[in-house]
Amino acid sequence: MRKSVVLLLLAGVVATPAVAQDATFQGARIEGIVGWDRVNVEGEGANGVTYGAAVGYDLQRGRAVFGIEGEVTDSSADECISGTVIAGDQLCAGAGRDLYVGGRAGAAVSRNLLLYAKAGYTNGRVRLDYDDGTAATTSDFNIGRNLDGVRLGAGAEYALSQNAFLKTEYRYSNYEDGFSRHQVVGGFGFRF
Repeated sequence: MRKSVVLLLLAGVVATPAVAQDATFQGARIEGIVGWDRVNVEGEGANGVTYGAAVGYDLQRGRAVFGIEGEVTDSSADECISGTVIAGDQLCAGAGRDLYVGGRAGAAVSRNLLLYAKAGYTNGRVRLDYDDGTAATTSDFNIGRNLDGVRLGAGAEYALSQNAFLKTEYRYSNYEDGFSRHQVVGGFGFRF
């Protein structure tokens, strides 16, 4: 009985690398992402955390990989300043949800490692809140706007198995009205 258990464990250890070697970067995928977010507007900026989910589909031909993807994220990037108009007032700017759709192209540099570049359309929500610091709220306001932009990025995806992967990615988004965003994210996902 002991020999059987030992032989089964050894067979599992030997078979595990074979599964990893057959990893492919083709098919539908879903992933969760989280990372650093820096939102800038005309030289001023705020840091925060971005988090969300993405879906995509990749096609692999030899070492070349081409795909489409969509993403929904939110951000905690928020910056407030006081005394902008009168003493005691506060003006806060913050980033909200971000929608992205685009494509990516890359090369499988090994059976488990994909290096890629991406580009696409992004739409980010920003908000501006003003509180004059008095009991009267006549001059207080809240403004939210959706801004169109372009996203460029590059990343690496590592196949943990035939279906699971980790990734890291840098991306830059340039929106209208002087807004831009730098992000470094990590993700974990599954391929179907």
